[in-house]
Amino acid sequence: MNILFVKNMVCNRCIMVVQHELDKLGLEVKHITLGEVTLAKAPTTGEKEALENALVPLGFELIDDRKSRIIGKIKSIIIGLVHYQDNAAGINLSERLSRELHHDYNYLSNLFSEVEGTTIEKYFIAQKIEKVKELLVYDELSLTEIASRLNYSSVAYLSNQFKKVTGLTPSHFKQIKAEKRKPLDEV
Repeated sequence: MNILFVKNMVCNRCIMVVQHELDKLGLEVKHITLGEVTLAKAPTTGEKEALENALVPLGFELIDDRKSRIIGKIKSIIIGLVHYQDNAAGINLSERLSRELHHDYNYLSNLFSEVEGTTIEKYFIAQKIEKVKELLVYDELSLTEIASRLNYSSVAYLSNQFKKVTGLTPSHFKQIKAEKRKPLDEV
């Protein structure tokens, strides 16, 4: 099999790091996305072992069992939706997961809950809140723009969900982060 599944790939930098390690080992990559690498040819057992040894210290690991691969794909799809597809309006998460993973959503939901100890919905919300935190720290968008970008129905709904997850209002979070930042000349 020339497809490898890699756990903990969550951003474009992760893709670059994994690509670099594959290049160092001389493994030709045909395609690489979050959590999945397609090689030109199937790696030998030794190559796979060498790759695993190179990836683990960097916080990644190869996933072998079927259930873990499905969980990894669910996470990759959600991370992609939240962090890389601004205002993906009209997205029905359950339909998207079912369509892309070719499984009934109830199966995916039960598997995810069983393995991760949380629901897909809670994971999705946690990812959205992390994106909100990131955008608040950047301080380039208003809360209204952030709500729109992340497809919240209103600023009030975003604020309520943010407070439920973090225990802080978005404005209090932003204030705390601003107080902790040092001016560049003091760094």
